[in-house]
Amino acid sequence: MQPFTFPTRFGLAVLGLLSCATAQAADWSDTEFHLQLGNLDVPSFAGGGNAEHVILTLQHASEWRYGDNFFFIDVVHSRQPGSQDFDLYSEAYANLSLSKITGNPVGAGPVSDIGLIGGFNWAADANVRKYVAGVRLALGLEGFAFANLDFAALIDDSGGLMSGGAPAEDNTVLVDVSFARPFMIGDAEFSVEGHIEYVGERTNEVGNAVESWILAQPQLQRHVTDRIALGIEYQFWMNKLGDRATDENAVQALLVWNL
Repeated sequence: MQPFTFPTRFGLAVLGLLSCATAQAADWSDTEFHLQLGNLDVPSFAGGGNAEHVILTLQHASEWRYGDNFFFIDVVHSRQPGSQDFDLYSEAYANLSLSKITGNPVGAGPVSDIGLIGGFNWAADANVRKYVAGVRLALGLEGFAFANLDFAALIDDSGGLMSGGAPAEDNTVLVDVSFARPFMIGDAEFSVEGHIEYVGERTNEVGNAVESWILAQPQLQRHVTDRIALGIEYQFWMNKLGDRATDENAVQALLVWNL
């Protein structure tokens, strides 16, 4: 039997951390179901063009004794055969708060806390598996429900072409900003929430360059009831999936159901 590689060992550690986090009694938790409809671009290496997509998302966030965790799983369906006609994609993260662990405030100025974050990204159709390890700066911004700035390594542990999936890639860097900002207009409740990420350039297993990308997915939500919100998600993706020929600007209709 082959010994575990470092990425695999790290992934097992991340899964263990997530298991411990979810096993703890949560101080609070929030689970949502999202439905998105929109016309999304298809990278040139997958045939190019665009297609109507339906994306169903189950999303969960919670806080526990030593930190917080977050995961989502997307079910992606496209009307264009061969282009994400059906796919699953998921990300999960656990954050350890140094303030909670030490029992003392850790941070200064706009940084209200510092955390150690680990996680994984997984795509079924492309057989992609990546791990995330880094540092989180929690930002105490007035009016925001939360704002986080993450600096992390993105470690590839994919099966690659030999597994029938997408080519494996070199490791790279990930910088991500996530946020939620509620606000009122008259008696109506709204929020702007989402994230913006930068993923560095890398090379895949056949020697081709995979371009760095910037992905922004802000949502504008109108909270109709305590459980239902309607709105839009704007998706800007420069060099979508590392493809220099594809820059995406798309608006998707959004329904959010808080479970």
